[in-house]
Amino acid sequence: MHKRLAIIGSTGSIGTQTLGIVARYPDLFTVSVLTAGSNAELLTEQAKLFRPRTVVIGNESYYSRVSEELAGLGIEVMAGQNAVEEVAASDAIDTVVAAMVGFAGLRSTAAAVASGREIALANKETLVVAGEMITRMAKASGSRLLPVDSEHSAIMQCINGEPQSSVERLILTASGGPFRDTPAGRLAKVTPMEALRHPNWTMGSKITIDSATLMNKGLEVIEARWLFGIPEERIDVLVHPQSIIHSLVQFTDGSVKAQLGVPDMRLPIIYALTWPDRLLTELPRPSLADIGSLTFGEPDNIRFRCLPLARRALQCGGNMPCALNAANEVAVAAFLREEIGFNDIAGTVEHVLDKTQFDREASMEVYASTDDQSRVLANDYISKLKKK
Repeated sequence: MHKRLAIIGSTGSIGTQTLGIVARYPDLFTVSVLTAGSNAELLTEQAKLFRPRTVVIGNESYYSRVSEELAGLGIEVMAGQNAVEEVAASDAIDTVVAAMVGFAGLRSTAAAVASGREIALANKETLVVAGEMITRMAKASGSRLLPVDSEHSAIMQCINGEPQSSVERLILTASGGPFRDTPAGRLAKVTPMEALRHPNWTMGSKITIDSATLMNKGLEVIEARWLFGIPEERIDVLVHPQSIIHSLVQFTDGSVKAQLGVPDMRLPIIYALTWPDRLLTELPRPSLADIGSLTFGEPDNIRFRCLPLARRALQCGGNMPCALNAANEVAVAAFLREEIGFNDIAGTVEHVLDKTQFDREASMEVYASTDDQSRVLANDYISKLKKK
């Protein structure tokens, strides 16, 4: 096995960890393409180290800078979102690591899926926004979607070799985030700095805030529906503070399988890159004796309203998950800028869902239009909050 990789979003958390894995296992992987949005400095450093065939900087204003830095190295430099889509669909790639955060990553992932590429999928929004369209495209092209996040990787490992008809329920675990035991009255006053202190995982700022609001788990419910073909009412969420059990699957005979491991994103990345094989790694092993006990509880849908809002969007279907995602992106960014409070994230999302006109059609045009309109609604709502 030797795979040629395109890492879409190489300067983010998943992208940099993937490159660390490539550096550790150079006989297994070659980096053919690196792309980034605006972090030209880190992108050029990565390109000099890994010598890909092509580098793409999404922000075209950085094209000259990247070209000058990489001059004479035999690396093709491209710029713009159309270029990102072009390289994602290249026949010179075996696996596309879809690690670009947010709605921006949808088009490049869709291009890769349409071309039949194998996808190591870290971009949640691909299936949250366009799950129906993407799974239909994957079926037509033969593209394989391999989840990179820990929960869906765990489910994939649990159902491997099992007939889908034997799966009764999927159970996603959640750490509960930094505010799991925080009283409701205190949540309105928590700061971005507090919200970014995740007790178990090291992740990017956006996904860390999503973990604090439990929106992350809501997005994962939507993803699981499309990845595994299981309806929303058969997908549960369980709070598990230790983050050792990453997800569980309950089968029709009453048995339950669980996948355990230390909270380290390199594990699901490696599994996606090497599937169906397992790689001998030096990653830490969990010691259940040292852990002592594993505890579980139900999520609090009153304090953490983003989870039921995500379920509402999935139940509605159509363009509503797209509206949910756009509103959440805008609200999280505003919270990180300290423009709104923690509870206002859920308030913004709920407002946008209430105001969005439902559209059943599953197409890129509908998703793009809904994304634009939802961001306008969210920003208008936040502007009114700031004036209070």
